[in-house]
Amino acid sequence: MEQYIVSARKYRPATFDMVVGQRALTTTLLNAIRTGKLAHAYLFCGPRGVGKTTCARIFAKTINCLHLGENGEPCGECESCRAFDEGRSMNIHELDAASNNSVDDIRELIDQVRIPPQIGRYKVFIIDEVHMLSQQAFNAFLKTLEEPPKYVIFILATTEKHKILPTILSRCQVYDFARITTKSTVDHLKYVAEKEGYTVEEEALNLIAQKADGGMRDALSIFDQMVSFTQGNVTYQAALENLNILDAEYYFRLVDMLLEKKVEEALLLFNEVTEKGFDGGNFIGGLASHMRNLLVSRDAKTLPLLEVSEMQCQRFHEQAMRCKPQFLYRAIKLCNDCDLGYRQSRNKRLQVELCLIQTAQATDEDGEGAGRRPAKILKPLFRQLALQGRVRTAAQPAPAAPAAAAQNVPIIRTKTKPATKAPLQAIDLNSTSIRMPSASPRPQDAPVPSDCQSATPSASPQTVVSLTRDTLIQTWQRYANTLPQTEAVTAQRIRSITPELLSDHRFAITVQNPLIQKSMEKMRGDICNFFRTSLGTSQVDMEVRVAKAEVVARMYSKPELFQQMINSSRALKKLHELLILEIE
Repeated sequence: MEQYIVSARKYRPATFDMVVGQRALTTTLLNAIRTGKLAHAYLFCGPRGVGKTTCARIFAKTINCLHLGENGEPCGECESCRAFDEGRSMNIHELDAASNNSVDDIRELIDQVRIPPQIGRYKVFIIDEVHMLSQQAFNAFLKTLEEPPKYVIFILATTEKHKILPTILSRCQVYDFARITTKSTVDHLKYVAEKEGYTVEEEALNLIAQKADGGMRDALSIFDQMVSFTQGNVTYQAALENLNILDAEYYFRLVDMLLEKKVEEALLLFNEVTEKGFDGGNFIGGLASHMRNLLVSRDAKTLPLLEVSEMQCQRFHEQAMRCKPQFLYRAIKLCNDCDLGYRQSRNKRLQVELCLIQTAQATDEDGEGAGRRPAKILKPLFRQLALQGRVRTAAQPAPAAPAAAAQNVPIIRTKTKPATKAPLQAIDLNSTSIRMPSASPRPQDAPVPSDCQSATPSASPQTVVSLTRDTLIQTWQRYANTLPQTEAVTAQRIRSITPELLSDHRFAITVQNPLIQKSMEKMRGDICNFFRTSLGTSQVDMEVRVAKAEVVARMYSKPELFQQMINSSRALKKLHELLILEIE
């Protein structure tokens, strides 16, 4: 019986032209070989299974070939190429840094560096998973990596570039390998299936490529698994069953239900999915991906982002045309929030069902169902009137409507008070003087009624209105409400501060630290202008203070208290020395 070789090894590229999905890198390496401009150290970075070690081996084989072809590829017939193909080449050394990461392993490698190549021109050292080397091993390797012999080339490979020391990165030419696209993976799987004589469906190969997530080695391993399961007849349904992937048909049906607001049927469909053994987290993650695919399939410019077959691409486009962009935006947001909170949720099933209910309501254009709160109508705390206006009481007759409209002067009526108290007389806004009723005069220091305060118009620059505590606090809170949504943190900070009235036209605020003080000082001019405009005065000033740090009383132990008593009393100190007292 012939020995079986897995596809990942059997169809491993032997030349740069056979490498899948890394055309820019292979072209750069080939040009460097043709021109003889070779660096002494290379660093290959990228995800797993994208060809880092494979390209390192091809590079080592090519630079040692004795008869390079016109295209720069190795001939495959010289002694060096045959030795490489048969695995007996002494010019190529591979080191797995995951299991050989000590200083002693690096010292052995340095000893091998001193031996020149017997056949060929270069001795190549490939160090895989180089990020696993210890700190001491990296330090021992630095000098040799920086100034190796002329016949030595180092090729370092890693999946975690961020763990490599900057001193190592600066000594290497860095090549970043990209994830292999779904289309490139499918094309290579078709090539392998054709070579092996297998019958495959393109939809099944698309599932395998998506499951591999950009890794060719993973895709070939999954492909071998599917071939064993189907005896060489790889179908879409078999791939769904074997790979434990939820059929996209469920998501198409679910979106149709959500668009028609059929919440009951959507919940029953989710129950059917869970009964098949699929986890709710995977279900909601697949729904988020489906909504994302619908969004990108609406526009021809973003259509290349859809990594599915042409048949599914057409179906995505048809369903996307029935979905409004607002619905897709809201649905993706809801699915993402559900995915984030799924693991922390105690009732995971309810978490998913609530997401489906909210998504069904997201089809509404208005209201909270569309993800937007209803518009809030904020009633102003104060009304800004024109400079020439009058506040009239309910007892006084109001001017005719046409006359008021012509002068554009708003009329504000105060509520009628009990008969025991005389009503307020008219307030002359031009002179800002208030005529009090003669029957019950108000003391001069009594506050002005809130109705009159709210009707105070903007005064001329020469007008000076005295601040009161109530007016100060109300205007301060109103300023916080005028800040935009982008400054919500600043608005909340302002609401938490209670201003302190210092004089008739000056107030102070107290903040916690100098950093907040500096921030409030920058806003001081805007706040003062807002007060002047709102209260109709020309003299308003604000002072920013920093709160004093509170002194926390320290808890002393009994020996410490006794020591303080000794220090404060000579008699007790002398008694302590005579009796040799000790406190336990």
